[in-house]
Amino acid sequence: MKGRVVHLDRIGDRLAAALVLDGQLDDLLIEGPENCPVPGAIYRGIVDRPMKGQGGVTLRLPEGRGWLRQAKGMRQGEAVIVQVTGYADDGKAVPVTDRILFKSRHVIVTPGAPGYNVSRRIKDDERREALLELAHDVAGPPEGRGLILRSSANHAPDDEVADDIATMLEAARRVLADSGDEAELLMEGPDPHLLAWRDWDDPDAVRTEPGNFARDGIDAMIDALRRPRVDLGAAWISIEPTCAMIAVDVNTGGDTSLAAGLKANIAAARALPAQMRCRGLGGQITVDFAPQPKKDRRVLEQILRAAFKADPVDTVLAGWTPLGCFELQRKRDRLPLSRLLAEV
Repeated sequence: MKGRVVHLDRIGDRLAAALVLDGQLDDLLIEGPENCPVPGAIYRGIVDRPMKGQGGVTLRLPEGRGWLRQAKGMRQGEAVIVQVTGYADDGKAVPVTDRILFKSRHVIVTPGAPGYNVSRRIKDDERREALLELAHDVAGPPEGRGLILRSSANHAPDDEVADDIATMLEAARRVLADSGDEAELLMEGPDPHLLAWRDWDDPDAVRTEPGNFARDGIDAMIDALRRPRVDLGAAWISIEPTCAMIAVDVNTGGDTSLAAGLKANIAAARALPAQMRCRGLGGQITVDFAPQPKKDRRVLEQILRAAFKADPVDTVLAGWTPLGCFELQRKRDRLPLSRLLAEV
């Protein structure tokens, strides 16, 4: 089926959501194991001890330890409200931040960052002004907190946007008024179905019937992700996670034309963001592109930047290595698919 189709179902006993774009799997979310802090969850953590020389402190959380960077002047035993920003490597503390965000479908509340703003993706000046006026009507003056109206608010009914603003402001007020002194979960992180509703806007269809993953071929698409090889027409890539990094190898396949290398590399660059998302891979990535003239590197870099610009996961394009590979650094905000499927 052409267009953007959202599928909501379960894999085993875990919630799962899939975004299919023109018949290809573009994103995949699967619920993690129990007692695993979820990105977006908000905790009251207790300062354990400062880590001198590393510029941060470890925190006691209900489900283990947290790591808060750039934490100056905090005392052992002090309570601090933090938000989970990603998943931890085995044996390491969960990364957290004290810059809390309350994010919903149409609005993001930003405590400590006053001011009302509208997504740059909304180009209509009249709609931008109307949204700002609506924000002021609902929230009043920005006293110590801010709002960001997301792009989905562009075509949403005003009453729906207003309700979203009021709900997030109340959630922020309730959490930030906390005065406890023990480690505790204050606000749960979003599950895959909530994330799909929040972040996958403007779908052409939403499938919610139980078993739609099997009926509509999503299970087969997920099974394909278990294999390292990804076919891209004549070309193909191999994605191999290791303990230190993720190695990506680009191959021209049966194409023997002079432009085969560049064509394979362009196809790989465009496919890479979705493959990283669906496989839940992050950290250091090294891509061994197919041989191509050095003069074509700039073209490939432009395509890489465009491909990752729309990716919701923060990715840094580090550049070329002396051996001609390309390095990227990607935030670990998902669990690897291989781990999730092994635990189902």
